[in-house]
Amino acid sequence: MPNPWTGVGNPYTRNEMIERLRDTLSKGESIIAAGAGTGISAKFIEKGGADLIIIYNSGRFRMAGAGSTAGLMSYGDANAIAMEIGEFEVLPVVEEIPVICGVHATDPRRRMWHFLGQVKDMGFSGVNNFPTHTIVDGHYRQTLEETGMGVQKEVDMIALAHKMGMFTMPYVVTADEAKNMAEAGADVIIAHVGCTVGGSIGVTDATVGMDDAVSATQSICEAAHSVNKDVMVLSHGGPILKPEDAAYVNEHTDAVGFVGASSLERMAVEEPLTALTKQFKAIPVKRKF
Repeated sequence: MPNPWTGVGNPYTRNEMIERLRDTLSKGESIIAAGAGTGISAKFIEKGGADLIIIYNSGRFRMAGAGSTAGLMSYGDANAIAMEIGEFEVLPVVEEIPVICGVHATDPRRRMWHFLGQVKDMGFSGVNNFPTHTIVDGHYRQTLEETGMGVQKEVDMIALAHKMGMFTMPYVVTADEAKNMAEAGADVIIAHVGCTVGGSIGVTDATVGMDDAVSATQSICEAAHSVNKDVMVLSHGGPILKPEDAAYVNEHTDAVGFVGASSLERMAVEEPLTALTKQFKAIPVKRKF
């Protein structure tokens, strides 16, 4: 059942979350999850009919005009930011849509079992692994792995959340990560194919083509389903910017939906706000000085 105290809204149980998503799929509809960094974004994402909202620190940076990658930098306490957005901005203004908390699992200052308990108590309906080190590669990724801040910490967090009865939907980049997350009990896996292109602060050259995005997404689907055929895989990032892009990925892979962050929240502000401001600026004035 929904919130036992109010009778509506968050938090939902893991079983309720899975049932909601399967009900969406049974109607032939895609699962759409959206990142929200502000309450106003969350309110109108819900009005648009999204199935889930995910809160993580990059949303705050994105809506402050910085690139989403700021969420991977040491510009603030990622876990505290997500909890603050949830408590004071998003959870108070949404009505019925489930809200998921992005957890920075490698934070050495957190007792993860204790922090996940706080996430549950705050009223979130599940967790995601963001900021995620899966999108870090090269020498720096090796350094993180060798110094105790690797992706295994994220897998362990998802496994712990699953053990605590929480709904989980982590990001992965590779097929091996997909297998590991599926074995940890992930209910949904998000195939992350890179930072989103487009707009004023999206990437330009640091991305892959659509064919590569489709290939990577399908390899993640196959790896996850080799462990658990019931795992739902969603696409995200890179060249998957518009609804027709997400539809293309659905058609050519086993993905059953899309996670939009910059592609929903940021792009919904950039172009319409620019156009509307130009319309106001074009208003004539009769009196001149």
